[in-house]
Amino acid sequence: MKTFSEPASTGRYDFNGAVMGTRYRALFYSPATLDREALAQQLELAVTQVDRQMSNWRPDSELMRFNALEAGTWMTLPAELLWVLHTAIQVGAESAGAFDIAVGDLVDAWGFGPPGGFTDDARRDALRSQPRSSAAAALEFDFEGGRVRKRHPVQLDLSGIAKGFGVDQLARCLEDHGIHDYLVSIDGEFRARGSKPGGQLWTVAIERPQAGVRTALGVLQMGDGALATSGDYRHFHERDGKRYAHTMDPLRGAPLDNAVASVSVLAPTCMLADAWATALMVLGPERGPQVAREHGLGALFLLREGRGLRQLWVEDERATG
Repeated sequence: MKTFSEPASTGRYDFNGAVMGTRYRALFYSPATLDREALAQQLELAVTQVDRQMSNWRPDSELMRFNALEAGTWMTLPAELLWVLHTAIQVGAESAGAFDIAVGDLVDAWGFGPPGGFTDDARRDALRSQPRSSAAAALEFDFEGGRVRKRHPVQLDLSGIAKGFGVDQLARCLEDHGIHDYLVSIDGEFRARGSKPGGQLWTVAIERPQAGVRTALGVLQMGDGALATSGDYRHFHERDGKRYAHTMDPLRGAPLDNAVASVSVLAPTCMLADAWATALMVLGPERGPQVAREHGLGALFLLREGRGLRQLWVEDERATG
C-alpha cells in the first residue's frame, strides 16, 4: 500500500510503497500546490507496470509469457520492455558477455527463481555442459513492429536490470510533474537529480556486504545520476559449506565464483547502473575495474581478502553527469 507524508513548510515530500518484493521511495521537494494523491497513484502505477511486464516471479508477466513461447513465434511487447531488452543486449556486448539475460534456466536450476528449490545435481551439471546461447544471438527484434522472437529456445531473466529501470520510471514520473529535485529508489538502487534546499546534495548509504544484517559501510553524496549495487551477500544458498550467490556467470553456466563481494556503480541512469553492477561482478577484481574505466563508469569494488574487505575505487566524473 502506498503512503506519503505531509509536506513541511519547505515543501519536502516522501512517498513510498511496496513493489517487486521490496519497497520503493520518492523523496523530493515541490511547491505545496502539488496534487499529492494523483502523483502517488502515478508513482505506484509506474513501478507496478514494470513488475507486470518484467517479473520472473509473476507467471502472467509479459516476460514470462514470452519465455513460454516456442522459438520462431513473434510477440508484440510493450515499448518499455523492448527498451530494456535492447539495453540488456547492448550492455552484454560492451561487457564481452559478462551481462547476459539468457540465464533464466540457470537461475531456476540453482534455486533462485520462483519457489521450488534446487533441481537435482544432474540437471545443473547438464546445463553447465551444454552449449549456451547469449541473448544477443537468441533474440530477433522488429523495432518497427514492436515485436521480438526467439531464434531458438531460451529463458530470459531481467532481475539484473528491471529494478534499475523501475527507479528510472519513478524519476520520469516526477519529471513529468515538473519536479526536478529528488531522490528515488527501489531497495538499494537510487537515482538523484538536483539538490535539497540550500544546495545540499543527496546522501545515500553504501551497504556493508554482510549476510543477515544491513549496515552502512559509508555514505556517498549524489547530484545528477544513479547508483546501483550488486553483491553476493543477500540472495544466496549454502550447500556443503559453500555459498552460492544468485548472480549467474553466463560464461561458466553457474553461480558467480570470485573474490568480489559487491560492486556499486554510478551511471547516468539506474537501468545502466544496475546492469553494469552485475556485469562488473561477473568480470571480477581484475578485468572489472578495467572495463569500468573503459566505459566511463564510477564504481566501488569491495573485494574479499581473508576475513576482511579491500576497497577499490574507479572514479570517472562523467558517470554522474
